[in-house]
Amino acid sequence: MENTGARKLNGFKRFSTASTPAFGHGTGVLALVAILLSMLALATVSPLAAKEHKVFVVEAVPVDETAQDAQQAKMRAILKAQRQAFYRLVRRLAGERAVKRLEKLSDRDIGRMLSSLAITDEHTGANRYIARIAVRFTPRKIIRLLRNHHVSFVTAQARPVLVVPVWITDDGPVLWRDNPWLRAWRKLADEHDLVPVILPAGDEVDRNTLTAQEALQGDKAALQALQLRYGTDYVLAAYARPDGDNAVLAAMTGKSPGGKLAFDKRYEVKEGGLAAAAELAARRFIEVMNEKWRQKALRRERQRRAASAARHMTVVVPLASLREWQAVRARLATTPGVKSVDVRALSANRAVVRILTTLRQQALRQALARSGLYLESSGGQWYLRAY
Repeated sequence: MENTGARKLNGFKRFSTASTPAFGHGTGVLALVAILLSMLALATVSPLAAKEHKVFVVEAVPVDETAQDAQQAKMRAILKAQRQAFYRLVRRLAGERAVKRLEKLSDRDIGRMLSSLAITDEHTGANRYIARIAVRFTPRKIIRLLRNHHVSFVTAQARPVLVVPVWITDDGPVLWRDNPWLRAWRKLADEHDLVPVILPAGDEVDRNTLTAQEALQGDKAALQALQLRYGTDYVLAAYARPDGDNAVLAAMTGKSPGGKLAFDKRYEVKEGGLAAAAELAARRFIEVMNEKWRQKALRRERQRRAASAARHMTVVVPLASLREWQAVRARLATTPGVKSVDVRALSANRAVVRILTTLRQQALRQALARSGLYLESSGGQWYLRAY
């Protein structure tokens, strides 16, 4: 088979789908892909650069397709890769529920959101095509799609996490040499994830900084020294040990960008042996780190929006006594939508307060009414009275 190296296919948006009828699962799709493939010879041989908008890049989608000839197989492979990459991106930004919500999108809809492709490890035969394809999506188009489908999503990356995978055997812990647990993490670590994972290089400096025994014992000084070398805000030691021929026991505890992590679970596969089981465990750890960061970022965004929507209102409260003020203040403080009550002036016959609320005027009136308070405007001033 022929290895054609790496090629980059840019400018998907330049080839308008409007000029290609029936852009769906039929020949229209293959015709469009054929046009795109014809441009490969003119493309620059380079990796898929993505310093900005990293989260919109999906790397190394493996494809292995057969057809009547290699060209047809390649067309099918690219369509399959773009679809797989799209759902990996949606899962990254918005989670599994969003994938299910968008699962009926057509190839045409997905194709319109592509920015570029990069093909590596390419092999072609008489009727077979094998490669790894990286896909970059256009951020504004993905964001518009998610918003139109009322999907909550996160595009902000967290600070990277340094992960130290320790493989535990009957002969003791293994860190730098012959470590299937480390190999599993290297296979899955992706700089484009919401929580990028950094793995130590395992060179002489690393080996002198942290030993397997120190990593097993959770030696804080040694782990922090390694963390300092890689310049990360977080370092996590992940432990795994074989449990039979097709399962591993894996554990990881510590602080991540999304909050505290605590894992201790058995992961088993039907085939693939310990390497596949280790990969399953590492993938799950990475998924949870990303999910915790996504939920944290969404909470922050909700809080930011609530704060930006909050408004102040200065209100005069006529009083018959200070005891009446105490009753009004208690009702006011417990009214939903009232975030704070700041007393600006207080006398025997009135109080002047500044209310911070997230509610609009009519909604605030209704909420106060349910608390037994009546809000009215007179002469350009707001007044609040108890029923």
